[in-house]
Parts: sequence; C-alpha cells; structure tokens
Amino acid sequence: MPRPLPLFTKALTDSWRSTLAWALGLTAAIMLYLPLYPSIGGSSQMQQMIDALPPGMTKALNYDQIATGPGYTQATLFGLIGFLLMSMAAVGWGAAAVGGDEESGLLELTLAHSVTRVQVVLERALAILVRTAILAALVFVLVLVLNGPAQLGIDVGHLFGAVLLFAALALLSGTAALFAGALTGRKVYGVAVGAAVAVLGYVFNAVGRQSTNVEWLLNLSPYHWAYGNSPVANGADWGAVTGLLCISAALIALGALALQRRDVGV
Repeated sequence: MPRPLPLFTKALTDSWRSTLAWALGLTAAIMLYLPLYPSIGGSSQMQQMIDALPPGMTKALNYDQIATGPGYTQATLFGLIGFLLMSMAAVGWGAAAVGGDEESGLLELTLAHSVTRVQVVLERALAILVRTAILAALVFVLVLVLNGPAQLGIDVGHLFGAVLLFAALALLSGTAALFAGALTGRKVYGVAVGAAVAVLGYVFNAVGRQSTNVEWLLNLSPYHWAYGNSPVANGADWGAVTGLLCISAALIALGALALQRRDVGV
C-alpha cells in the first residue's frame, strides 16, 4: 500500500537537520536574553538609559516596553531575534519547497511518480506548517520554564497567544516564499518575496510608529498586525491570528494554482 502523505513525510525527514539547527538557534537566543531580564531589562539604570535614547529609536526597536518582563520578552525575543530566526527558517523552507526542487530538476522527477502538482504544494506546505509549529512549541516551553527563574511574570494564556502569533507571522513569510517559488520555478525569487514580507513588515512597523503622518504604514505591516497589541503583555489579537492564517492559506492555494498552470522546468 502507498504511504499516506509521502511528500510531507519525505520533506520532514529530509529537513530534520535544518529543523534541529533552527531549534538550537532559538534555544541559544532564549537562554542568552531572558535570564538577563532581572539585571538588565528590569533595572532602573537600564530604564534611564532607554529614556536617554532618541524616542524614535526606542519605538523602532520596541525598547519602550522592556521595563516589564512581558515587554522585555516581547521586544527582545518575539519582536527581534526570535522573529529574525523564525522568518529565516520559514523563508528557506518555503523557497526550497517548489522553486528549489524545480531548479535542481527534482520536481520533474517527483511529478513522474504519480503525484499531482497540487499534492506537491499542499504536502510541502503542510511540512512547513509542522516544522514552524515544532519551533513555536519549543519557544513556548522554554519561555514557560524560564518564566519563574527569570522573574518575567508572563501570563501563560498570553504567552500561548503570543507564540501562536509568532508562528503565524513566520508562516506568512514561508508561504509567500512557497508561492513565489511555485509561480516562477526559482528559489531565489521565493527567498526574495518571503524576505520582503518579513523585512517590509518590520520596517513599516518601525517607521509607522514614528509619526502620525506615516501611521498608515502600520496597516500594511503583518508585523504590526501580530504585535501591535503587545500580545505577551496583553494577550493575542485573535482577529490577527485568523487574518494571518487565512492569508497563508490563500498563498498556498495560489501556489498550487500557479504550479498547475505552468510548464515545469521551463
């Protein structure tokens, strides 16, 4: 009997090393930043240093939040280093899922084995989702473990919602990369589009917070949709969760449609 979801299974097994590497990177970031909160983020001296910085810089980096444990975690982990690592992982997986395989000639070989193009996109998208969920679950567990020792004071429900948004934001970049790869057959375009979603989202949020004249940029920023409510401190905006996941689902569907209508390898 044929194995269920063969492309999904192969994508997971072939990428376990990269999943492990990103997991180690996230673990290192968490262990580096969060235990420092009592001596850095929560100190009056650090708050004085932040107050001395230009307001635009502190807003751009979300450092205006680091006087509290949830705000410190939001700014340093979810809003900066964790966001960077998760986005890089998801974009790499998404760009390689179809565009990378087509560039290497493996996609034509895969399609010769009685699988449909839609199946290729859907199963590989599922693999990206599962790997992203694994990394997000790791982040949730590690932050929960350090919550008490690092004196962060994070509500568990708020943490869960923040991690869900963290994963949904990374998944958006990954599915954008997958769509671009399926549309063009080129990994480099997948990387460019996925990275643009992450980088422009961050930049639009940073610039949009500077002045009311450019506040409209926040409406174009997936980063702001996810983090504008400071979910670690205030809980998730479930409308943002739904919106991000729906856009990712639409990008996957468009990727399947694009690959279905295109000559592979041309």
